[in-house]
Parts: sequence; structure tokens; C-alpha cells
Amino acid sequence: MPQPGHSMASTSKRRVSSRAKPTVVDTEVEEPGSMSMLWKEAFPVGTEWDQYDKVYEIDWDFSNLEEAFEEGGKLHGKRVYLFGCTEPQLIHFKDASRVIHIPAVVAVTSPFPPSDKIGIKSVQREDELIVPMKEMKMGWVPYLPPQVRDNSAVERYKAQVFTLKCTQRRAALKQLKQERIKKYEYCLPYIYSPLKEDETIDETVVNIMYPMEDDAKPPVVTEFDWQFDEVEEFTDNLIKDEELPAGEKEKFQKYLKDAVTVEKKKVREAKLARKKALDDMSKEVKEGFESMRFYKFYPVKSEHAPDITEVKAAFINRYYGRATEVL
Repeated sequence: MPQPGHSMASTSKRRVSSRAKPTVVDTEVEEPGSMSMLWKEAFPVGTEWDQYDKVYEIDWDFSNLEEAFEEGGKLHGKRVYLFGCTEPQLIHFKDASRVIHIPAVVAVTSPFPPSDKIGIKSVQREDELIVPMKEMKMGWVPYLPPQVRDNSAVERYKAQVFTLKCTQRRAALKQLKQERIKKYEYCLPYIYSPLKEDETIDETVVNIMYPMEDDAKPPVVTEFDWQFDEVEEFTDNLIKDEELPAGEKEKFQKYLKDAVTVEKKKVREAKLARKKALDDMSKEVKEGFESMRFYKFYPVKSEHAPDITEVKAAFINRYYGRATEVL
């Protein structure tokens, strides 16, 4: 659970102070146009590196995000944390249909950073990884409007807007192992709120990726629901469908039972952890989580970009769940 005194936001402030040593004061109102390119400042987490530049080849219009910071807007005068994402969709654009990575920006209104961690989950992995943002060279960085950059105004500027940034240099990707590069594609911004009942706590499904004795054969990838599935029948059906060799039945069943045991233990531990987190939570942190809102911004319709009206979705990711509002 993020703690206001031990957050990525404090790290971000140290980065700024190392350059300019600002003496900060409140600046409630942004100058017109200062937020026009804000959406590009939010790193599109989970986007394949070879698709990164293609996202910006289209002249997307995020004037709705800019207007949200103006007086009367949903983000006006609030402390906001922004991260980007992309959603591949088959879209008809310029007399052709093609897969386009549609950008979206999630704005989190919160008195403290939503989290200083990143989740890593892929269909190839049985387990998810929850790692510190800094391990993936990510962190919350204060957004400095153009009018305060590279001048004395930065010394008076108190940031109320933070964007998730990644300092991994793409030029250095060729020096990284493929597994490390792939991790970036499986990254998801992570959040954990003990106030929100975790839907996975009562989950009875375990993901199975059983490795064959013959390494040349692909693993058996499936899902087993210990509440509704019966081990013997489940295994026989896999053999019947020729997904599992009959000779590996006994070994597979042991693997399956062990996986269920591990998953049940994780569920028990998650329930205990949630109870402890609630018991230990301060009043300030509890109020922060209660007031936290998620806004998901899509590009507005324009003549220079494809119409994505029909593909907007409230779902953010497995950790954030659904947005409070989609704009």
C-alpha cells in the first residue's frame, strides 16, 4: 500500500531539486495551452517498443484532457497522477482497415501516488510479478508546463500533476536480453487498495501451464476451477482431446493438485494481508483511498485521426479495474 511519506512522488521532487533546487509555492491555475501536449508525457505502459513511435504518427486530439484541468473541469485544482496505455484495435482509417494502437490516458486524482510498483503478467507466465517501478526504470515525475521549463519560474513552481515516466533508452534495447525487453510489454500500472474488495481473493480458478516431458512439445495451458472441476474428469477430457498424453496422466494430476494447493494458500494470505492493511491504515490514508478517482481519457473525434467512439472501454487493467468515468 502506498504511504504518503514514502512514495515515488518524493523521489520525483528530489530529481527536480537536483537540477534546480526549487522553492515551491502553489500555482493553482495553468496558463492556456500548457497542457496541450500533456498526453505525450505519460508513458504508454505495456506498448511494444516497435509500436511506440507509430502511436504518435497520428495526430490524436486530447483537448478533452487539456480542458479537464481548466476551471470547472474534473481535474482542476486537484493533485493528479497520469499514466498512458495503448489498445490495439482493427480500425478503418484513410480508406483502409488496419490495427491501430489507440492511446488512452488514465488520470488518478489522489493526495498521494497510487502506487510505486508495476505488475508484470503475461499469458506465458503462471505467476504475476509485482516489482518496484524503479526496477523497470519507471517513476512518477512532476509535470513542468512549457512556460516554467528552463527558466527561473521552475524555482517557484509546485507541481500538482505527475506523469509516469520511463527512462529506459530505446537505443540501449539491443544490449538487453530478450526476456528483459519483453517484460516492458507485459507491464501494467499496479494499485492495491485494501478498501476495495479484491475480486481475486475469492477466485477459485488456477492457471495451469504444465510442461511436457518431451521438451519439443508445447506445454498444456489451461484453467482449472477447483470449485466446479473434478480432477479425474478434467484430466480424462484433456487426454480425450489429445492435449495431454495418456502416459502423463498421473504426473499431470500431481502437478494440478500442487498448483491448486499453492493457489489456495495465496488466497488465504491475500485475505489476511487485506485485513492487516485495513487494521494498520491511518485515517489520512483511508480518506485518500476513499477520495481516489480514475478518469480514462480517449482522443476526441477529429478529421486527422480515426473515429474510436465505438471502441472506448471503461476497463483500465486487472489492478485498477474500471474507470470512474470515461471521457
